[in-house]
Amino acid sequence: MSTPPALRDALDRELLALLQINARESAANLARKLGTARTTVLSRLSRLERDGIIAGYTVRLAQDMLNQGLQAFVGLTISPKSGRSIEERLQRMPEVRQLCAVSGEFDYVLLLRCESAVRLNGLLDEIRNLEGVVKTTTSVALAWKIERL
Repeated sequence: MSTPPALRDALDRELLALLQINARESAANLARKLGTARTTVLSRLSRLERDGIIAGYTVRLAQDMLNQGLQAFVGLTISPKSGRSIEERLQRMPEVRQLCAVSGEFDYVLLLRCESAVRLNGLLDEIRNLEGVVKTTTSVALAWKIERL
């Protein structure tokens, strides 16, 4: 079994944090912010890409451009052995943006993105009515304070 690639040190972590804020930041600016040489930043980026830690760079549109409407986190408690069928049914709902198996109070946490409160209410009804769903707890996201993708 191979071990996953690892970050070497705090400089790797700080570099990745800066890239998550702005992936288009120049190597010179990154070096200045990190207090290191531009060549060090370039070699670190090259190694992080080669090791698969950096899988790619992307463009994120402003929330206004995406017209994201409402976003909500939903904690799901499910009955034993219902996980696979619930995952399959949630996979078919385009408003489900993320689904995570978690430890703690819930079995899953999912992120929903929809255009209105009316649609959110309908989605929650659909999810509550899935066979195997015991309980849902919903929190509507009001604002993203830190977002790293």
